[in-house]
Amino acid sequence: MGPAGTTGAKDADPSDRLHQLILKSLDDDQAIETVSIPLAGKSSIADHMVIASGRSTRQVASMAMKLADKIKSETGRAVRIEGLPTADWVLIDAGDVIVHLFRPEVRSFYNLERMWNFGDAPAPVAVQG
Repeated sequence: MGPAGTTGAKDADPSDRLHQLILKSLDDDQAIETVSIPLAGKSSIADHMVIASGRSTRQVASMAMKLADKIKSETGRAVRIEGLPTADWVLIDAGDVIVHLFRPEVRSFYNLERMWNFGDAPAPVAVQG
């Protein structure tokens, strides 16, 4: 075993660990209709795009702030957040994972899942919590 805090070769890569951290945080905060769209090999912006909804602007803002705090504490990296003041649509750029948090009405209006389901892109994957 290596130094404290290190683990064996069985660990997922940092992108996958970040992705799992984000999905768990959203599940813990009772996000609704969480989907993950794999982008690796399809787009250079990120490896994953996660889309989820909150029931109100307050829940969306709370989920975004908790997620940013968890990512910072677990990975040491700060994230960029846009849209927090109104919290209708909050974008969190965590590097390898882009997260969109919506109020349901705003999400259905923009319908990002459909926009990213083009050509041979993989279909969004519903996340079971």
